[in-house]
Amino acid sequence: QVQLVESGGGLVQAGGSLRLSCAASGRTFSRYAMGWFRRAPGKEREFVAAISWSGSTTYYAGSVKGRFTISRDNAKNTVYLQMNSLKPEDTAVYSCAARGSSVYPSMVVQDYDYWGQGTQVTVSS
Repeated sequence: QVQLVESGGGLVQAGGSLRLSCAASGRTFSRYAMGWFRRAPGKEREFVAAISWSGSTTYYAGSVKGRFTISRDNAKNTVYLQMNSLKPEDTAVYSCAARGSSVYPSMVVQDYDYWGQGTQVTVSS
């Protein structure tokens, strides 16, 4: 079992930055690939970024590539999402997820086994 707790969300103006953190419980955090997803009001949950167990492989959605950076610190059981050049369309609840079945990242929601509650990110124009 893995418990995930996100933090770092908030209200920011367009063009600003935020860094989200996802703290994981459990001693096997380094064995999990991790992902960030988001859900905007009235929309389906969508993939944002994912990272392999070692951090050597990362995937990004096209809409955030070049603006967002995913990273992890296995010693701290934490994964991060640095978000720069934020746009109003980035407004959503952001959730982190752990993939218990593989050390490799995935862009597919159904591949993830554990989810956090989410943190709200609001970007004003």
